[in-house]
Amino acid sequence: MDFQDVVRRRRMVRRFTAEPVDEPSLRRILRNATRGPSAGFSQGQEFLVLRDAELARFWEVAAEAVGDSVTTAPLVIVPLAVKDAYLGRYARADKGWTDRDEARWPVPFWYIDTGMAALLILQTAVDEGLGALYFGIVPEAVDRFRSVFGVPASHDPIGAIAIGHSDEAEPAAAASVRRVARRAAEEVIHYGRWRGSQ
Repeated sequence: MDFQDVVRRRRMVRRFTAEPVDEPSLRRILRNATRGPSAGFSQGQEFLVLRDAELARFWEVAAEAVGDSVTTAPLVIVPLAVKDAYLGRYARADKGWTDRDEARWPVPFWYIDTGMAALLILQTAVDEGLGALYFGIVPEAVDRFRSVFGVPASHDPIGAIAIGHSDEAEPAAAASVRRVARRAAEEVIHYGRWRGSQ
């Protein structure tokens, strides 16, 4: 598929068929997720892949953030951000810092880079002819999620991505894209200087 088609077709899918995601598609999705950028090549992203019985346990913990129709997805990938990988990488001699001070970071790149990996998952799913939905794990469920799946405290789930074969011809009636217009490029892109400033 042409890259512009992938970008244009990418949307959040909330209803899935029972058809499983085949292994070559899953391997490609995961391989591409590991190709995202990371500051200093810190590589502070990991991914929890859930199917079958593990997936049923996940929905017991995390379904509150989504409707019941999403729980039919045959696959969920949870991208995890590992802050310690970044703090450790930038304390190495080639980066010039001698400590792991989090205050040195203008923004938390561990979350940003993990979000980029999540976008690669979403885009690869589209390229594989699949549907996907990124959603958050509600804060109250994170500790239980960690406990059920043995996720260490050093690994922060930035959300989860349900993946499967779409059972939607069009976006769901409740989808935000049906209620909120996409902002025009002219409104959000500023060349050289912020529009409206003196």
